[in-house]
This record gives sequence, structure tokens and C-alpha cells, in this order.
Amino acid sequence: MIYRPLGRSGLQVSALSFGAWVTFGKQIGDPVAKKLLHTAYDAGVNFFDNAEAYADGKAELVMGDILKKSGWRRSSYIVSSKAFFGWEDDKPNQTGLSRKHLVEACHDALKRLQVDYLDLYYCHRPDPATPILETCRAMHDLITQGKVLYWGTSEWSAAQLTEAFAICDRLGLHAPVTEQPQYNLFHRARLEKEYAPVFKARGLGTTIWSPLASGLLTGKYNDGIPKDSRLDTKGMEWLRDGVLGTGSKQKLAAVKKLAAVAKSLDTSLPRLGVAWCLANPRVSTVILGASRPEQLVENLGALDVLPRLTPAILKKIDAISRPVAA
Repeated sequence: MIYRPLGRSGLQVSALSFGAWVTFGKQIGDPVAKKLLHTAYDAGVNFFDNAEAYADGKAELVMGDILKKSGWRRSSYIVSSKAFFGWEDDKPNQTGLSRKHLVEACHDALKRLQVDYLDLYYCHRPDPATPILETCRAMHDLITQGKVLYWGTSEWSAAQLTEAFAICDRLGLHAPVTEQPQYNLFHRARLEKEYAPVFKARGLGTTIWSPLASGLLTGKYNDGIPKDSRLDTKGMEWLRDGVLGTGSKQKLAAVKKLAAVAKSLDTSLPRLGVAWCLANPRVSTVILGASRPEQLVENLGALDVLPRLTPAILKKIDAISRPVAA
């Protein structure tokens, strides 16, 4: 395993990490979840990503139970939660980034994950209804109370991040150290272009999600939606529409060309997609998702592909994917 600093912080994260989005507590049961977490940990993964909204809190319950029974030293792994979408009802103050919700969501996450503190706590989306000042103060206070070690954002704009940094600098508050954006061969403009000034000024870390474009970059949707796949899961219609919606024909055509590149490197398409993300020096860690241990082992093999991504190969991949990327 390769370990990288999370931005300019002193926190070292495994280049490949494991996330519970749309799996733990929803698609898979505890025995499979335990096998997945242990497979990742045994491979050197030290960062486990979660959120209050994943399976309405059940994903954190499943992960927390496994972590509690694992016997692993708390210092050997990093666990995160995120707040914004809520997990209970949709009553006022049960969602968003107000001080009330951030504090209550943090306490709930600590209970579900069965830990004394969160290594990383994210603002899962920007909240137009809450002043960024209030959010920054709340996150700072959670850190000074020892309930959170570092805080970050997910899918914030560069302008919102810049405002948060300015507030934290002016008031001497703990500032965000990481952003969690979507990043893959078909979704790259935000990380590569919009955040460029922020990276230069702040050295922001990134824990990127959906490296395989929700499975599109595995090639399994080239001939339709396989039964029992993620996009075939009840309740995932919104994801299916996003993945196989506008522009999907062009993307699927690109996937077939990328498969040929993978074959020329004697590797698989999923490993190529993950390795491509790792090749970007702005990426601190790539969050992997899996519903089967074999799938996770396959994606962990991306580390072996990384040295093969020469400038010439990267240029070839770019020529195939960039014309259809957002």
C-alpha cells in the first residue's frame, strides 16, 4: 500500500480507501461487510469512509459493529462521517449545516460507529440556508472538544471553499483540510480546473469518490443492466438515470476503447480506471466501493498498474475520455 499526506495536514491516508456508500446496511449483510472491511484492512487500507445518510445511518451501525469487534488498534485506522442530508425525518434542523445539526449528527455518528472521536468529519454538501461562518465555527468547536480531529467538505465550489478559508484565517479557526469530490475519467472538470487555484493556495487534500463512474468504467453496462447489479437495485433509479442518461452512448463507446488500452497493459478496465485517478498528484486517496470481496481485491490491484501509466499512455487515455467528460 502507498500512503499519502492528506493535503498539508500531517494525516497519512492509504492511497486506496474503502467506502460504505450504497452497500453497508443496504445491499449487503454483516458477514459480507465484515469480510470486505477485513480484506481492505489486511491490504493496508487505513481509511474507512461513511456518512449519516448512507442507508439512513445503518451503514455506520454495520461498520461500527465490525470496527468494535475487529481488535484493531484505534490508531491504525481513520474513520469518517458526513453531515448534511440527515438520517431521521425531514423536519427543520434534522438536515443541513447548522450548528445544531452538525453537533447532533456528530454525536449520533460517534454512537453508531462506536468510537470516541471522528478522524474526519465532512460537510456533505454546501448549505445555502446556513452562513458559512456558522458552519466553520461549529466544526472548529467540535475539533477543540476532541470529538473531531480534522474537518472537510464534499462537493463545495471553489468560491465556497475560498470563503471558508478566509473566515477561518481571519478568526483563527481550524480550517478544512480536505474536499471529497467525484472524480473519474468522465467527471473531471471540478477537480482539474475549478479547484486549481485552491490547490495552489491551500494544498487541499482530496478523498475522491466514484472513481469508476458508478460502474460505467467497469464495462459491465456495455450491453445493458445486469440483474442484481447496483443499477438494478430497487431505490437506485436516480443513480441509473444519472449513469445511463444523457451522453451515455458516447461514454459507453469510450469505455470499449479504454478496455483495449487496459488489455494492452495486461490489466483490467476497473484497475485502469482507479490507477488513472491515483496518477493525479492532487488525489490523496481513491475511495473504493464493493459488494463482494473479489471485487475489492480486483480494484486494490490498481496499485500494480500505476507504474505502467507512462506519459504516452496517459495521453492516449486522455484523448479517449476527455471529449465525453464533464
